[in-house]
Amino acid sequence: MSSYSRLAMMGAAPETRGSIAAVVKAYRAHGLFKRWQIEYLPTHGDRGIGHNAGLALSAARRFGSLLARHGRMPVHLHLTARGGALRDSAIIGAALAARCPVLVQLHGAGFERSHGGPLFARMLENAACIVIPCESMRAWVRSVARRAHTVCLPTPVSCEVQPSSRSNLVLFLGRLEPAKGIYDLLDAVAALRPAVPDVRLVCAGDGDRVTVARYAERLGIADAVKFTGWVGPSGKRALLEAAAAFALPSYEEALPVSLLEAMAAGVPAVASAVGGIPEVLVDGVSGFLIAPGDKTKLERSLRQLLTERELAGRLGAAARETARLRFAPERALPRLEEIYAALGLQALRKDVAAPVAVA
Repeated sequence: MSSYSRLAMMGAAPETRGSIAAVVKAYRAHGLFKRWQIEYLPTHGDRGIGHNAGLALSAARRFGSLLARHGRMPVHLHLTARGGALRDSAIIGAALAARCPVLVQLHGAGFERSHGGPLFARMLENAACIVIPCESMRAWVRSVARRAHTVCLPTPVSCEVQPSSRSNLVLFLGRLEPAKGIYDLLDAVAALRPAVPDVRLVCAGDGDRVTVARYAERLGIADAVKFTGWVGPSGKRALLEAAAAFALPSYEEALPVSLLEAMAAGVPAVASAVGGIPEVLVDGVSGFLIAPGDKTKLERSLRQLLTERELAGRLGAAARETARLRFAPERALPRLEEIYAALGLQALRKDVAAPVAVA
């Protein structure tokens, strides 16, 4: 097996909003870039098509320069469905053409709509390893690339937040769009208000804020709903500390980082039983699961969490324990490092995981 001294990691720019930047930041914070020689090459960001084109071109140039100086190396590529199959296939294809082992890590949902073509399928089948965040994505990968080697790796989240508030604050972290169930959540809060008059909903995320705010006004709950826009780590931490419940009534998900963060913080959650969510949230044990669009159960579950504090505390504690056992960085990162070692990457330190087979 070939031996390599460094790895090229490609993905969202560090300041980008979304799961890729959050996961890579967690990798950095917990020492991955200190244990391995990793060159991070941003390929896209939040500042529009022109900026993304510039980032992609810069990444291509830097990658070519790395190859010229150091020869072949493993490539770890982070993808979301929003990125586009053509761009992603081109990046994977360039790495494969240079005879580099390619590790593709998929983030979020929607790949079946954007990345289902034969070109991307060929790229996946030629990759050394496909990393998915939840088992529910394995069937799609197999449907487009039957021979692809797929590994489910946990998303690292820290368990450092300690909820302290007893206020009736419901937290929503996500894009303000119908697919995230935000309108269902507003309907549920409106129905909940007679039973819990001081209920408040904080919506933290980008999206169509104006339309969502107008809908809240029509429901007569505008005074109970606050929009913060996208929040950074410190703002998110403050919201999780203050929240009595977390709500994510999405119609489509893979395994959302926001849910894992809420669980790690011990905030009891109500979430739709879609994608990988039922793999981590057990209904009535570590949170409440609802069917997408079931506003009645959404309202009832939120009411229970806000009015039955002992139950909420028990669910939150179970969720926190699930996050600690399955998604704490010290449990998540060694499995990725085993893949690095199996690809032939040499660690900077000797106390990292031993190689395991990836094929």
